[in-house]
Amino acid sequence: MAGRAARADQASATREAILDTAERLFAEQGVYAVSNRQVSEAAGQGNNAAVGYHFGTKADLVRAIAARHFERIEEIRVRLLTAAGDTDAVRDRVDCLVRPITEHLASLGSPTWYARFCAQVATDPALYEIMVEESLASPSLREAVAGLVRCLPELPADVRAERGQMARTLILHTCAERERALAEGTGTPRATWSDAATGLTDALLGLWLAPVTATRRS
Repeated sequence: MAGRAARADQASATREAILDTAERLFAEQGVYAVSNRQVSEAAGQGNNAAVGYHFGTKADLVRAIAARHFERIEEIRVRLLTAAGDTDAVRDRVDCLVRPITEHLASLGSPTWYARFCAQVATDPALYEIMVEESLASPSLREAVAGLVRCLPELPADVRAERGQMARTLILHTCAERERALAEGTGTPRATWSDAATGLTDALLGLWLAPVTATRRS
């Protein structure tokens, strides 16, 4: 019994080491620039097939990395949504989309790799779909988006979809760039992740509330 528990603990430690290492290497070098063998070696595994044994394919590994962050982000978003209540303030709704990510990154200490990992994954259509699927499985994210939509009833559906894509891109790459600057010690415009969230929310508020210019149909 004790031996079985020890093996389970060892397997869990190995999985965590692989996840930590893969997240860092993918963030720094790109997902497809790093092989499963390189991840295994960098994680200190004598068996070069350790990644495949514990996770399966590279897509499965990406999904596992994303999943362990999503749980904590979900908890933060639920708390923020509860605090926001039935507000129709666009800023509060945007905050529920931005701050779960920045608060989570702040909680990880320094350096972090999660934001850059997400940015690297976003460059590959197939892998990006994994992130989208994981996100859409989040009840709190669906609630946050629905709350924002309710605050903007006058915004045409096609413009809303367009600005939603812009907002996701801005959040993703702003966080990744700040994370990179912190890791490299090159300095950032905002002192903390909370301050960065404020600046990002300000920018997104302007995006969502910007006027809509009618375009001529061909």
